[in-house]
Amino acid sequence: MAQKRVVELIDDLDGTAADQTVQFALDGSSYEVDLSDANATDLRSLLERFTANARRTGGRKRSADLGPAGPSTKDVRAWALAQGMDVNLRGRVPESIVQQYLAAT
Repeated sequence: MAQKRVVELIDDLDGTAADQTVQFALDGSSYEVDLSDANATDLRSLLERFTANARRTGGRKRSADLGPAGPSTKDVRAWALAQGMDVNLRGRVPESIVQQYLAAT
């Protein structure tokens, strides 16, 4: 048997059909409210005087550029073992061995 579920957003202010969910934050608390287009426009109009003079702090954050990745531990360890170096089979590879690997490859 097929079922169809319908989610209907209701305007949190007046109980009519809502067209969108509006998110905002104030005093460290985040809120979201379901509103009709008209009520969403009213909310944005009320806040416009403040947002026009405010500093933006949120939004998408850029990921840090970590630069090029170094060689894989697996490759360095395999190379070191092939060279007869004493290297643990698990854990970090000493930086001196990594530097020798980089110089050799």
